[in-house]
Amino acid sequence: MPTKATTRAPSLLIKGGHLIDPAAKINAAMDILLRDGRVAEVAPPNKIRAGAEEKFDARGLIVAPGFIDLHVHLREPGQSYKETIASGTAAAAAGGFTAVCTMPNTVPVVDTEDWVVWLRSPERSALVNVFPIAAATRGSRGSALTDFVTLQHAGAVAVTDDGKPILDDEIMRAALRLGAELNLPVVQHAEDTRLTENCSMHEGPTSFRLGLRGMTSAAEASIVDRDVTLAQQIRESRLHVAHLSTADALKAVRRGKRAKARVTCEVTPHHFTLLDENVGEYDTNFKMNPPLRSASDREAILVALADGTVDAIATDHAPHAAHEKQVEFERAAFGITGLETALALAITKLHRDHKIPLTRIVELFTSGPARVFDLRGRGSLVKGNFADATIFDPKKRWTFEVAKSRSLSRNTPFDGWQFTGKVVATVVGGKIAYRSN
Repeated sequence: MPTKATTRAPSLLIKGGHLIDPAAKINAAMDILLRDGRVAEVAPPNKIRAGAEEKFDARGLIVAPGFIDLHVHLREPGQSYKETIASGTAAAAAGGFTAVCTMPNTVPVVDTEDWVVWLRSPERSALVNVFPIAAATRGSRGSALTDFVTLQHAGAVAVTDDGKPILDDEIMRAALRLGAELNLPVVQHAEDTRLTENCSMHEGPTSFRLGLRGMTSAAEASIVDRDVTLAQQIRESRLHVAHLSTADALKAVRRGKRAKARVTCEVTPHHFTLLDENVGEYDTNFKMNPPLRSASDREAILVALADGTVDAIATDHAPHAAHEKQVEFERAAFGITGLETALALAITKLHRDHKIPLTRIVELFTSGPARVFDLRGRGSLVKGNFADATIFDPKKRWTFEVAKSRSLSRNTPFDGWQFTGKVVATVVGGKIAYRSN
């Protein structure tokens, strides 16, 4: 089991809401009874006769399966000045996430059974479910595989060297082969770092104007193309492309999916929202890796989100202390926080501006990510599944104030943004972990 709060939750009846559960093909008014950490009953309005210790009035609200974020950096062990598992999962709950998958590029790297167990310990005080992703190679140095069997047994749901891509063809081939034997996904940060050394943003007119070295789209696409080819050759392997950001990389993913290879991908809210030109005059809150891309790349991502090519929206929540961002652009750390703004960006940009249906957006936060990492009992509110639910108001207008963030860090480009769509409550294991004011 993942890390989560362990106190018994009272039975809870979520009443009067509109349930969107893509996996169960439900898009209708439904009441939901949660008991003993599981879904006890789902029925049309006023049909549930069993009593409940607590009730939640969800009239006018959307009820969805608990959101799952496949890609977060909680900075523990080793960098608790940026974020802790407690603070990061508090931000996750405020963003509607009932489960997060943590990246292993910590200090030290999560490449042993002991560190996976440490992450899952109740002593970490996680407010939501925490699923560790372990390093694919020892120390994430790209030269020798970690013990996938032991890591998986300890609770790792996938392996990756996120931030340090596996460049060696034979090492990546070996990782996919071993992953295939264990049915364990291999997650790749798609960047040929031999082509991006000393680069700090996307290569384009803005990087030229600012005098900054730019990362080409080919640096991402070439790695995805190679990995998809390997995944097609190793038929039972599971390749997941993290934070995909370019049109050319999407072409490779589509090729793999057409060939029936087990290839999946995620995109971030900042990549479907922002462009490289938003960097403006060296604003480090717009510096991330992969970098913000061109308008044509963003358009390709929007199409792929709508047509089903993309499997999940993941935040790549990457908290940093102020002193790591308030420096020259080239020296600043890559990354932004994202847990508390993800749903609002999806509703505002994808649903309101681009008319992508709410059912598709919910799928990208629920059944899509659950399927990518095979998180059984999650991603749907069918009877017997875990009692994780996200309740939100798709029409609520609000302004994000980073000063009120539950994260320890403040590195976001979205401070002061006006959004449509807000999380009202987050239910984890049948217990309300977050309720908006």
